[in-house]
Amino acid sequence: MNSTKTRILLVEDEKHLAETIKLNLEIEGYHPIVANDGLSAITKFKEQRFDMVILDIMIPNIDGIAVCENIRLHDGTVPIMFLSARNTAEDRILGLKKGGDDYLTKPFNLEELMLRIRKLLDRNQDNASTSITQYRFGDNYVNFVSYEAEGVNGKFSLTKKEALLLKLLIENKNEVVSREKILQTVWGYSVYPSTRTIDNFILAFRKYFEPDAKNPIYFKSLRGVGYKFVEV
Repeated sequence: MNSTKTRILLVEDEKHLAETIKLNLEIEGYHPIVANDGLSAITKFKEQRFDMVILDIMIPNIDGIAVCENIRLHDGTVPIMFLSARNTAEDRILGLKKGGDDYLTKPFNLEELMLRIRKLLDRNQDNASTSITQYRFGDNYVNFVSYEAEGVNGKFSLTKKEALLLKLLIENKNEVVSREKILQTVWGYSVYPSTRTIDNFILAFRKYFEPDAKNPIYFKSLRGVGYKFVEV
């Protein structure tokens, strides 16, 4: 990859550290763009093209894990490196499980950081997306690229938000996904409105895919907790 054209989104709220990393990336010939919080990171990623993301976890508004999941809903290939002071095995496993490609703990060696960046960018040239592009459950089918779907009443098209929410639930199948996480990851909200938005989407999924919408087997709502897609 030609590093002079490589755009890197650097998400870091510590000003001095962000400036230091940015300077070193520029010395290496990369084009870094800095975001200081999760909400601006999501906005910048949607509005611009990036070849890589370097992502702190403990950032304002929306944490780095939710930012990573939001990016992965839209892009399954861009390399994501977590750069975090959280250094337990559980933290690293969670970061990688949620879509990270690498995890480097603070404090770190700048030379090691640059080496890992180069390796991730080189590896990404030959790697295909690991994000699901289509899925079947029961007699239902969903294509997350074209938004085409087939349910109990035949073929139809999903909206983009429906496809993103459905993909998030399926990628976390058999696990409860909280309302806050959904609003952060799918909608990019840092302040949660008191609406029935998600409930209405779940009701729509039941009408689309459940043999009996009043007795759902795939899409469960847990009052006060969240929502769950169940693999039958």
